[in-house]
Amino acid sequence: MNLHANARTCPHCRLLIVESVLRDLKTAKEVALQFKVSSRTVHKWIGRYRQAGTKGLLDKTSAPHSVPRRQMQPGKALHDEVMTLLHTPPSSHGFNRTTWRMQDIKATLDRQGTIATLNNIRAEIANAGLRWKQARIALTSKDPEYRAKLDAIKAVLASLSSDEAFFSIDELGPVAVKMRGGRSLQPQGQVSTVPQWQKSRGAFILTAALDLAKNQVTFFFSERKNTEEIILLVDRLREDYAFYRKLFLSWDSAPWHSSARLRQHVQALNDRAEFDRRPTFEVLPLPTSAQFLNVIESVFSGMARAILHNGDYTTLEDCKAAVTRYFADRNDAFIKDPKRAGKSIWGKERVSSAFSETNNCKDPKWMG
Repeated sequence: MNLHANARTCPHCRLLIVESVLRDLKTAKEVALQFKVSSRTVHKWIGRYRQAGTKGLLDKTSAPHSVPRRQMQPGKALHDEVMTLLHTPPSSHGFNRTTWRMQDIKATLDRQGTIATLNNIRAEIANAGLRWKQARIALTSKDPEYRAKLDAIKAVLASLSSDEAFFSIDELGPVAVKMRGGRSLQPQGQVSTVPQWQKSRGAFILTAALDLAKNQVTFFFSERKNTEEIILLVDRLREDYAFYRKLFLSWDSAPWHSSARLRQHVQALNDRAEFDRRPTFEVLPLPTSAQFLNVIESVFSGMARAILHNGDYTTLEDCKAAVTRYFADRNDAFIKDPKRAGKSIWGKERVSSAFSETNNCKDPKWMG
């Protein structure tokens, strides 16, 4: 017999209580004294017997009628849900707004089945190093085709074959060569300083592509950011990956990434691909204002933290040499042992150099 832990009587005793009142015509007070229970308990079992017969004298479950869903605590799961949401415009979730509000974030997460308190959501946003001003500027794309473009990239990456390569492409700079600040070990009571006004020793622009499958960086130094430099990069990838069948190119919405001349050049290469025995190209652009999803931004951040922060290169050529060595070491380490490279080379990269909808690859403080 399954008897409730707090029960004072068993079903048989309850039936005797009921019969003492209804058949023997005893008062509830008399029966209560006889069975050492309260008069209220006597009336309860009489009421249940009249309503359901002997079944009404059985124990009922003590479980609550409804169990509220458990509040999600700060951690990776909540982080991913919040960041995924912040990367999309509020209008795509039914809000006639251009900026997310906390109550809108919580309401949308609730509808999606992610139940969390406002405090926990705020904690995840703070843990990600975000402030509302930064989130409005850097983390929300207003592209009406945001989901379609993102799903296209994810679908390609999920089914990428061994004879295909996917490249995240962007430019860095102009980067001025001068003394820079950064975090470093300092004796107690001593703080390093950086002059506010400095004469630049030169500047460089880096045009680069990151192979997401092999985590290899192809790069060169440019004089400017324009279509000609992107065409040079595309041509170089075509030769470096000559034995591949197809190359996917992904970049942000900078004007030189979508110029008519670049489109014509890529189409011309595709038309000659079979004859030249070279791979074809397919462009998968990132959503507008979604630089935070461009994985190569994470690599730029790691390079800057490793060799530009606290740097004081005397010449432009010295700085370029350090950049070149960094990427050579990075590529070599990933070829030899990706796991070990992840600990030694990538320690300075802000987020993992892998595509994820929840990542914010662009570090606004890379020169800080």
